[in-house]
Amino acid sequence: MSKVKYEQRGKIGIITIDSPPVNSLDRAVFNRLEEVILQIEEDVAVVIIEGAGTKAFVAGADIKEFPGLTPEAGEALCLRGQSVFNRLAKLKQPVIAAIDGFTLGAGLELALACDIRIASARSQFGLPEVKLGIIPGYGGTQRLARLIGTGKAMRLIFSGEFISAEEAFHYGIIEEVTEIDAIGKAIELAEVIASRGPIAVQKAKEAITKGIGISLDEGLKLEAKLFSEICTTEDKEEGVSAFLEKREPVFKGN
Repeated sequence: MSKVKYEQRGKIGIITIDSPPVNSLDRAVFNRLEEVILQIEEDVAVVIIEGAGTKAFVAGADIKEFPGLTPEAGEALCLRGQSVFNRLAKLKQPVIAAIDGFTLGAGLELALACDIRIASARSQFGLPEVKLGIIPGYGGTQRLARLIGTGKAMRLIFSGEFISAEEAFHYGIIEEVTEIDAIGKAIELAEVIASRGPIAVQKAKEAITKGIGISLDEGLKLEAKLFSEICTTEDKEEGVSAFLEKREPVFKGN
C-alpha cells in the first residue's frame, strides 16, 4: 500500500501522507511524495496536503534511519529532504497544509514548505530535534526564522518545546485554528481560491514568494512585470468584463 496517496477533486489536488502509526517521513515516503508532486496536472488550481487519521499530521522523520550516520550521509539525508520540500514549495499552485494532530520535526518542516497552514485546535507543534542532540535539517532553521522572526524561531528550536495550535497561531506559524476538521476548512478555502482567476493566483504567489527574497524596489518591479504578463490573458478580459457587467466571471486559465 502506498504511503502517499493523491486524489484530484475537480480543481483541487489532495495529497495524503498515510504512514502509520504517526505518518513519519522515511525514504520511501520522500520518494513517493516527490513522485506525486511531479504528477500534479496543469488544471489543478490548489493543492492540499494532509496526514491520514487524527493522531498526527506528520510526527517527524523516521529516527530509525539516523543511528550511525556519517557526516556525508547526514548531509545527503538533509539535502534529499530539502529537495522534496522545495519541489512542494515551488509548485505554481497555492499549497495548503491541513493539519490535525502532532506536527513535529520534519512534519512541521513539511508544513512550513506550504503556503497556508490550517490546524485543528487539538494539534501540537514543535521542532524537538535538540532533544536528540541534532538540529532541524529539512529547512526548519531557515523557513521558521523567515516566517516568524529569528528570536521566536530560536526560542522554539533551542528549547524543543511543543506548543498548542493556539500558541502556534499567535507565533504566526499557522494562519487559522479550527474546531472542525482541518481538511474540511482547507477544502472550503481551496474552493474559494479555485474560483478565482488561476493565472492571477499563480502570479500573485510568484510575486510574494520571490519578492520577499529581494529588495522592495526590485519586488515592486517584479510585481509590475507580472501584472503586465497578465494583461495578455483572456482571463483578465473576462474578469474585467464580468465585473462591469455585474456577473460572475468564467475563468478558463488562458
